[in-house]
Amino acid sequence: MSPTTPIFSKGSSGYNTPESELESILPVHPTAVRRPHAITVQSENTAYTDEHITSKFFNRGAEVKLTEGQYLVTPTVQEYQFQTKRAISKTGLLMIGVGGNNGSTLCATILANRHNITWHTKQGIQQPNYIGSLLRASTVSLGQDATGADVHVPISDVLPMVHPNDLVLGGWDISGVTLDKAMQRAQVLDYDLQRQVAPHMALLGKPLPSIYYPDFIAANQEARADNLIPGEDKQAHLEHIRADIRRLKAENGLDRAVVFWTANTERYADIIPGINDTADNLLAAIRASHSEVSPSTIFAVAAILEGEPFVNGAPQNTFVPGVIELAERQKSFIGGDDLKSGQTKLKSVLAEFLVNAGIKPLSIASYNHLGNNDGHNLSAERQFKSKEISKSSVVDDMVNANRLLYKAPEAGAKGKDGKDAKGEHPDHVVVIKYVPAVGDSKRAIDEYYSEIFCGGRSTINIFNECEDSLLATPLILDLAILTELLTRVQYRKVGTDDEFKPLYSVLSLLSYMLKAPLVKPGTEVINSLNRQRNALESFLKACVGLEGSSDLLLETRIW
Repeated sequence: MSPTTPIFSKGSSGYNTPESELESILPVHPTAVRRPHAITVQSENTAYTDEHITSKFFNRGAEVKLTEGQYLVTPTVQEYQFQTKRAISKTGLLMIGVGGNNGSTLCATILANRHNITWHTKQGIQQPNYIGSLLRASTVSLGQDATGADVHVPISDVLPMVHPNDLVLGGWDISGVTLDKAMQRAQVLDYDLQRQVAPHMALLGKPLPSIYYPDFIAANQEARADNLIPGEDKQAHLEHIRADIRRLKAENGLDRAVVFWTANTERYADIIPGINDTADNLLAAIRASHSEVSPSTIFAVAAILEGEPFVNGAPQNTFVPGVIELAERQKSFIGGDDLKSGQTKLKSVLAEFLVNAGIKPLSIASYNHLGNNDGHNLSAERQFKSKEISKSSVVDDMVNANRLLYKAPEAGAKGKDGKDAKGEHPDHVVVIKYVPAVGDSKRAIDEYYSEIFCGGRSTINIFNECEDSLLATPLILDLAILTELLTRVQYRKVGTDDEFKPLYSVLSLLSYMLKAPLVKPGTEVINSLNRQRNALESFLKACVGLEGSSDLLLETRIW
């Protein structure tokens, strides 16, 4: 499949569609407007050249020691420099599963925005937009103007970032249905929008053949698997995918290709010493076509070896230890796991609220009714296990932060995984039910059972219904755009490093959009939505020499 989309004349709704009176009536939506990089920081901490933005940043923290019940706190500070390339890479978004609900919806969304296609619904005329995108539809505060009012700008304005309309689209799928037919099969978008965007989608053609290992996805997916790379030689499959990436980059003049897994959830792969525990063992296992090498791991290794970033949007353990070590060795970038779209976001926000308010959650029960193809795949027990694992630890760090409510681990106590015991956590039950009739509309119920004042009990029940793919596609967009940006950022630790060097291979700054964030081995996983958002905002500001936002508002609290 060629990801190139031809340029159409303004106001055309496609070669096979009559001129529509609905098109181009409305101005471009604010979330899709193109804005030049308009922020200039006037500070000795920030320098601009034609090639780079270079900034100084002082990373402030505190070292704490506990001695005989006394906390001894020592403030710390370390100076860093960041250097960001100003030229935005011409970027391809190469999706595995491009013909699925998420992939086809994202392609249609970008094409609708690119051509400013408006359409009718029973609520009236609608226009394309990027609402739901953290980068395009959320803002950060730069400071205050002369009147004392806060000045906010979209997050995408802080540093030069790819405009979504400029992404070159392509990818692989085990189903050979063309992208216009895949969009129709998904039944996510309104009919009138589908009608107008279909000719543009048809020009994307059919997905490239993909890898199908029946043991890794549910047997109920076999009927879709008609577009496959032949054979069972996993080394040959790896080389085929690598060649695809090189060819797509060359054909489209790409500087960067973000490879993104948005295909079906796989079962968990067993971690086997000598097979996937190191980079060399994993590469040998691929050459031997070992049964525990999954399709997603093949794609990840292919991207890493081609020097391109790979993001995993599903819950399986694509990033076995050998993949992480290989990414480190190749200085390539990886990020994951599992898109944090609806219920999990709500769960993390509410759990954080309860703990921060001094209320102790005793149990959290989650029920998902899924109706799209991913739900069909997850109705198989082994694939469901991957989802259950990714959803089960989303409140851990919030609980761990409050040792007044939860038992602190005993000195030297070890958990079943050999790590320090985490203490007493709420019980967390996850149930997923596949219901064909709901289509892409996901129904979810959360029940929070909590202890309140003087032994009292409180129960909160929340029911939500959402369009799963319409929540997921903005996350894919943000992850691709942020990943491209982070490949252009380098840092230098003042006093230690002579030269600038790239960020660490695991892009944990992507955590806000991910359910089970992948982090540097040996470091803490942060699931708190507020902390993830603040970390990302603070990093972007640091790259232009600004301090993170302060809600102290000291000037309003003093004479």
